[in-house]
Amino acid sequence: MALIVQKYGGTSVANPERIRNLARRVARYKAMGHQIVVVVSAMSGETNRLLNLAKEIMPEPDPRELDMMLSTGEQVTIGLTALALMELGLKAKSYTGSQVKILTDDAFTKARILSIDDHNIKQDLDDGYVVVVAGFQGVDANGNITTLGRGGSDTTGVALAAALKADECQIYTDVDGVYTTDPRLVPEARRLSKITFEEMLELASQGSKVLQIRSVEFAGKYKVKLRVLSSFEDEGDGTLITFEEENNMEQPVISGIAFNRDEAKITVLGVPDKPGIAYQILGPIAEANIDVDMIIQNTGADGTTDFTFTVHKNEMNKALSILRDKVQGHIGAREISGDDKIAKVSIVGVGMRSHVGIASKMFRILAEEGINIQMISTSEIKIAVVIDEKYLELAVRVLHKAFELEEA
Repeated sequence: MALIVQKYGGTSVANPERIRNLARRVARYKAMGHQIVVVVSAMSGETNRLLNLAKEIMPEPDPRELDMMLSTGEQVTIGLTALALMELGLKAKSYTGSQVKILTDDAFTKARILSIDDHNIKQDLDDGYVVVVAGFQGVDANGNITTLGRGGSDTTGVALAAALKADECQIYTDVDGVYTTDPRLVPEARRLSKITFEEMLELASQGSKVLQIRSVEFAGKYKVKLRVLSSFEDEGDGTLITFEEENNMEQPVISGIAFNRDEAKITVLGVPDKPGIAYQILGPIAEANIDVDMIIQNTGADGTTDFTFTVHKNEMNKALSILRDKVQGHIGAREISGDDKIAKVSIVGVGMRSHVGIASKMFRILAEEGINIQMISTSEIKIAVVIDEKYLELAVRVLHKAFELEEA
């Protein structure tokens, strides 16, 4: 008998029939003697619907009230899921994040989990219940409902698996595993049977939408076995995310290609080249809770520097306003500009550690297609470039072919 946490995304609970399919799958696992905790997202499209409603009332909704509203999407799904399980004769009980007491900080709309009280869940599991928990949400120390940001249900699932010391956390989605790249863009993309946590973390951070980055971080930190499966197929092993790479000659150099259309580039021109200038630029951005991704600084012959960084596309205008209002005059910057017509393409693979020339090959392939590179970022197992968004699909296709990632 194993303790398994199963997380189902919005497309997996999009309507009553899919919720019934979910219940039948859970019933099969329960019949094998397993203890099951189910974590569900809001029904597909529901979070966007609620967000649009809020914006009709208030264009920039108050974060606390927005979380109060958005959390209702999952509350509907847990009730429906519990009812579907009961209809099959199973004992089931649903919990919101605050009822479990998934304690978070108070960063509304993007809260982070601090602790989980697993007492009631363990008791229910011992009593034979299937426990259904609302993903994406928690409660802060003052009792306010918080949400974990988009994709936060993955994080809820992994965090519960860590707290309960589950044997496996299964993430059910609309794809049957992790692919070398998005098969909707490259039909020849191949499903990976295994991938390391390091690689999955890089793919998630670079734009792969299969798993939310924080859920992968959580799984790696607490050594939670993670498996990605399709909720629309009864058979298949999906993709197992492993703790260590396989040391063999068949290990591919590159495991996958990620891309992200959701970033924007901000450039601060003509800044004095002196200590502390990076903090003076990025400090106010961080205080506004805006995440920064890639950063490049170039020093000119005139003693000034140009500072470029990327943020989420939705936060570009907010970041530009902060820089122009609070930073530009203070540091004496000549100009501040934004560009939201960019895309990021990344190649990822643990094989980079033992192979040279990967970066030069990537740059050559892009150059041969006339694709200009605007920014570059690297790690031990990743190379990411920012390019004009109109070249995104071409870049992914040629890199996928050049690094031999197609189906054999």
